[in-house]
Amino acid sequence: MRAPLALLAAAALLAQPVAAQSILRDAETERFFDDLARPMIEAAQLDPRSVEIVLVGDPSINAFVTGGQNVFFHSGLIMAADDVNEVEGVMAHELGHIAGGHGVRFGEGAGPATRITLLSLLGAAAAVAAGAGEAGMALLGMGQTAAMGKFLSFTRDQESRADQAGARYLGLAGISGKGSIDFFKKLQGQEFRLAIPQNNEYARTHPLSGTRIANLRDVYQGDPAWDRPRPAALEARFARIKGKLTGFVEEPARVMQLYPEYDKSVPAHYARAYAWHRSAYVEAAVAEADALLRKAPDDPYFLELKGQILLESGRVDEAIPTLRAAVKSAPDEPLIMTLLGHALIASETEAFFGEAETLLRRAVQRDRSNPFAWYQLGVIYDRTGDKPRAALATAERLSLQGNVPGAMMNARIARDGLPKGTPDWIRADDIALAAADDFDRMSRKKRR
Repeated sequence: MRAPLALLAAAALLAQPVAAQSILRDAETERFFDDLARPMIEAAQLDPRSVEIVLVGDPSINAFVTGGQNVFFHSGLIMAADDVNEVEGVMAHELGHIAGGHGVRFGEGAGPATRITLLSLLGAAAAVAAGAGEAGMALLGMGQTAAMGKFLSFTRDQESRADQAGARYLGLAGISGKGSIDFFKKLQGQEFRLAIPQNNEYARTHPLSGTRIANLRDVYQGDPAWDRPRPAALEARFARIKGKLTGFVEEPARVMQLYPEYDKSVPAHYARAYAWHRSAYVEAAVAEADALLRKAPDDPYFLELKGQILLESGRVDEAIPTLRAAVKSAPDEPLIMTLLGHALIASETEAFFGEAETLLRRAVQRDRSNPFAWYQLGVIYDRTGDKPRAALATAERLSLQGNVPGAMMNARIARDGLPKGTPDWIRADDIALAAADDFDRMSRKKRR
């Protein structure tokens, strides 16, 4: 795994083709999302500790809520946004879905639609049994159409409710709704380009963007925050994130078009550093990172970037002091701790193993959902001869990755080798029992 902007398999996501996508993990981006969302989360009367904002590697312009209080932003949406206020507008809307319990209430829309389909099937079966086969098939088609229409009506209503709730949260947080309107105009432009009819919403899950703009414009313009500019520091942070993301997801030639050499801004240096690094031009990538560090020598994310480039280029001895400086500047960032722990292990220097273990244990305490951190911690335990804890770390990793048999086996090995009743033993027992239940369910499902 890479960090920053690390790619992690997203098989655990519960939405559409997300199984084929990847989660992008980056310390700076995640801190930015947390700070950006907090005022709106509090306005929605949600707990900031319970809401997670996740960046998904997908070029389409999309955001969605799934798995409770998790908001997923596609990288394509961040790339399409012109300013931070547009991202805030989308985020407020998604928080409207969470606060409205729309994920939990999905059955309210799907339930009636399913009942209509089942009733139609029964009616069609009766018609076919009576010898009216064509009439029965027509009845079935009518029932499916009615079911779909009822379901789509329900989802459009949820979207409209989320729009109104998002507008309320923006107002309570003192944030302008201009970005929300501007983003809907972008979506409306896409509808025009795709020749989507603008006079019929019946077959759509979302209201037409023009309808949403009309419903929200007066609400936003009547709010005191309408003409309030966003803080310059916040816009600068968004520009950094967007530059970094551009360098990571775009082809290097395209990056150089968007951020030419004469552009000496922070986002440009970020973008070119990633582009050069991905193209294996190590010295050029390090030069871009050094240009950032001349602007802010103690910036942990600039230090992290240089350390990543050096580490992934095989210059481990140079990476370690740079990453140590990054951790010193941001002692609570688990992704940076993990990167330094990885570098210490990669050095093959036994004297560094204690430092690596301490760092990685701190990292997983702050972020238990990082499989790569668990992998590195397992490596350290294995190197130091602690086989039960190596098995426990492996069980944690495999559980996150959805490998139920592997998680169960390693958790049992850990449980058998750890002192009974200790916190690690209890955790191994929990993973083993949960994995056994999952394995039984999977086995029963296969037998059906």
